[in-house]
Amino acid sequence: MHNRLKEKLQNREKAIGTFFESGSTITAECLALGGLDYIIIDTEHGPFETESAMEFICACQRRKMTPLVRVKDKCRSSILKMLDVGAMGIVIPGIESVAEVNDIVRYGKYYPVGERGVAFARGYGYGFADSLSITDYFAEANRETLLLPQCETAGCLDRIEEIAAIEGIDGIFIGPYDLSTALGKPGQFTAPEVISAIDRILKACQQAGKFSMIYADDTAAAKRRFQQGFDSVAVNMDTILFIRMIQNLVRDLRH
Repeated sequence: MHNRLKEKLQNREKAIGTFFESGSTITAECLALGGLDYIIIDTEHGPFETESAMEFICACQRRKMTPLVRVKDKCRSSILKMLDVGAMGIVIPGIESVAEVNDIVRYGKYYPVGERGVAFARGYGYGFADSLSITDYFAEANRETLLLPQCETAGCLDRIEEIAAIEGIDGIFIGPYDLSTALGKPGQFTAPEVISAIDRILKACQQAGKFSMIYADDTAAAKRRFQQGFDSVAVNMDTILFIRMIQNLVRDLRH
């Protein structure tokens, strides 16, 4: 088990991804061949369940791209199943409290950090992938699997310093649309309240030594986020990138 995304983040290299909404293993492979470091398989807003997510994870791994999954909720089973089928990281939406984040660590990290359930599932190679003892596998999985609470609510923002510092949390992913909406400024990323909130989250990550990740609409916004100090940016979603590419092609040919 080796998390290429985590290695890149630790090396202070710019990590670039996108949200995966299209639901095709071919598309997943193409995104990898295009040079993305990771995709976030979206089971919150996307239509995917565990079995289809596993197919996309396999496609990513074939092409050496890191598969992350945004789970549909904060429940134990949602986190556990995606890790068991091989997700190398989990983005957890709708976080409101420190207690919820402590639960995420319990569900997503093995003993002695958490209480993740033990099974000889795909993520463990069904017990045959390597010669690691179970305790060595626990240590490796805890080290290589990313747990990334999503800061997109006022409750999470109010407690972000404490949340970012929790052992077992690897970083924070900012959902700027939901966060700006929670602050009463939907989509207004230049509003002082939104700028201040994002700065606060980034600072909390840096002070805690955790990775900072954020969504951006386009390359210009992504460049600004990298210049601001973010470790990684997920640029839009594959469906919108595809539509824009076709629009540009049609416009160029018709004018």
